[in-house]
Amino acid sequence: MTTHLVSPNTVLANALHHAEDVLTPRIQATPPERIVLVVGTQINGAPHIGTSLVQSMAFAMAARLRDRFGIPAEVLFSALDNAPYELTTDPKTGHRYQRAYAQALGAQALTGLVDTLYQPLFTALSLHVGIPHRIETYSQQQAGARFRRTWLRLQPRLDAARWWLAPSTGTPHLRIPCPQPNCGWAEKHAERTRVQLIDREAARVEAVCLDHGSYQVTITPTGDTYLDLATLYRNMVKELSLANPRGTLHVMVKGGDWVFGSHLVDEALQAVGLTHGQLPSRLFCPQVVTDTGAKLSKSLIREGRLPLPAGAADWMLDTRLWPGTVTEYAEQLLAMTDTLLSDPRHFFRSYSASEIGRMMTAPDSRSIPAP
Repeated sequence: MTTHLVSPNTVLANALHHAEDVLTPRIQATPPERIVLVVGTQINGAPHIGTSLVQSMAFAMAARLRDRFGIPAEVLFSALDNAPYELTTDPKTGHRYQRAYAQALGAQALTGLVDTLYQPLFTALSLHVGIPHRIETYSQQQAGARFRRTWLRLQPRLDAARWWLAPSTGTPHLRIPCPQPNCGWAEKHAERTRVQLIDREAARVEAVCLDHGSYQVTITPTGDTYLDLATLYRNMVKELSLANPRGTLHVMVKGGDWVFGSHLVDEALQAVGLTHGQLPSRLFCPQVVTDTGAKLSKSLIREGRLPLPAGAADWMLDTRLWPGTVTEYAEQLLAMTDTLLSDPRHFFRSYSASEIGRMMTAPDSRSIPAP
């Protein structure tokens, strides 16, 4: 039975013929030599349908941009291994501490995690649409000289952006894990972390460990001290480091829940001197929601704080449970993606988990043309 998709009109959809038209102004203003669609995911367990949807959208959009503008395109997957693995509270001070996946598991285990949970789907999507991809962990990203030098050069201007990055406290969270062997604890909210710029190429950071007390580290472009930044702060540094593209247009591909947070990042970037034309290009993908309109949250459901939405299946919370092969899963994702991209009305909106489930299991799903 064919599933017909009908979507209401919106201001944005009414201004477009195709979803990718939102990127046309940037491409026309400065025609790039290549386009890189950047999609990031916290690797804190098995991916769920929302993650897979955004990832498949990145590949499908890359193919559409390549075909329409004749510009080579690729997908860059940022595996965020700085997601919290352990959380605890210091009983003496009440300060919260965390150990991230990178410190708790180590590089070899993280590589295995990414290879197991994400690489098979990326390989299948890449082969299906003919778009190459790369995988980069946050550990690798923060270790790069460009990222670290961007962070260092941001420090003298950070005061202008700090309230955008942390509107409640004015303290953007910088977490430097304790360097003692087999430790890695970092103060989660960075209340007692202090940064002193030594020169353009170095900064001294003072912090407090849960087990080892006060410590100091030095951040340089080529050093090995782990530089962990909270979400908005991290995105600002990443996007600032990509603001001078040199022939490459980077497009940040995000779920629809990022619309609100990206406003703060843009204000922070402008506060430190970027012009409107230098702000990053972004593509916000459809969001998967529950029947209450809230984002589908695998953590809340697994913790028993919310029930599995009516009409949703277990594989939507853990895509490894999909009743078929990875190749079949990729093909169904791309078939659904084609439907969502067939009309801007379908792309710039949210979908209930049950609706996504119907489209994923109905191969003849198609849209009704807009009047």
